Amino acid sequence: MPDLFQNGSQDNTRSVLVALLASGIVISAIWILKPFLPATIWAVTIAVTTWPMLRRLQTIVGNSRRAAVSLTILIAMLVFILPLWLAITTVSSHFGDIIALVSSSSTLHIPDEPPWMGRLPLIGPHIAPFWERMQHMQFPEMIRQIIPAPETLIHTFLAYAGSFSILALQFILTLVILGVLLMRAESAIAVADTLVTILAGNRGKEMLQLAAYTIRGVAFGVTVTAVVESTVAGIGLKLAGVPWVSILTAVTFMACLLQAGPGVTLIPAVIWVYFDRGLAPAALLLVVTIITIIIDNVLRPFLIRKQADIPLILIMLGVIGGLGGLGLVGIFIGPLILSVAYTLTKSWVSDSRQTPPSVSTPLDS
Repeated sequence: MPDLFQNGSQDNTRSVLVALLASGIVISAIWILKPFLPATIWAVTIAVTTWPMLRRLQTIVGNSRRAAVSLTILIAMLVFILPLWLAITTVSSHFGDIIALVSSSSTLHIPDEPPWMGRLPLIGPHIAPFWERMQHMQFPEMIRQIIPAPETLIHTFLAYAGSFSILALQFILTLVILGVLLMRAESAIAVADTLVTILAGNRGKEMLQLAAYTIRGVAFGVTVTAVVESTVAGIGLKLAGVPWVSILTAVTFMACLLQAGPGVTLIPAVIWVYFDRGLAPAALLLVVTIITIIIDNVLRPFLIRKQADIPLILIMLGVIGGLGGLGLVGIFIGPLILSVAYTLTKSWVSDSRQTPPSVSTPLDS
């Protein structure tokens, strides 16, 4: 009997030591590969998102995997990488112009009240005093007291993004890893299925598929919506005759990625156009602003919930937290992690409610 207890304690000690050794090896491997983790995570995200498209393209090009992978990487560059690269390089190279644009707001003044406004029924006589007070208000000073300096915000974002050389290296690594993953997609899926089956059985496969749907929904919802909104905003700014269209379009794209919405740049632009160019261009840009806000509130939830039902507040928190914790790649990874965690937790809670534990009764005994 004592020998049995002794053997059992030895087995437990051996198991603990093996687990600690395995954990140490895994942690060491992650630490060594830390410089490659952002590119790897981003490549995995894009690979999961574009996997269904790759399969369709492969059937179109005669079952040629290399041709399908090449087309998929090209599409991924156009949708996920190129817009972000153009936005960052545009803002960085025109940093002085942005400061000048912000500084020019100090010359903004409200003109005299239009004569037709005083003739409006009921509200006309009350507009004149309000309009006069508005003319004497110092909006730029008030805004600078409430909102941090724009140059500080841009410097902070670019610090998260890193230098151009590091950013270019990350993009290149992402494309290389993406190509390898797509070429060996079946093998990678088989390994993932094996791991989740070992950890959670058949339920693990369902969770893996659920995580893939969530990744696709968030990646398409955040990125495609930002691209569409910034494109529509750029066209509207160009038609309204706003200067620095490329800069404002790039800032709008970044604001949409950060879930701040297109109104951050377009609403001030409408006000500036009204006082500098007149009513007609301002009305045109206002219509474009409303369209972009509608796109932001319709297209993004549609694309996300087409794959998984995720609260939009999780995406906003994921973007902000991901940017602070993981850098530029965190804009995509933060929402994915929170969304996957939310979806899996919701699924586990739903399953536990559907299969309540059995309770024994006196009749059973």
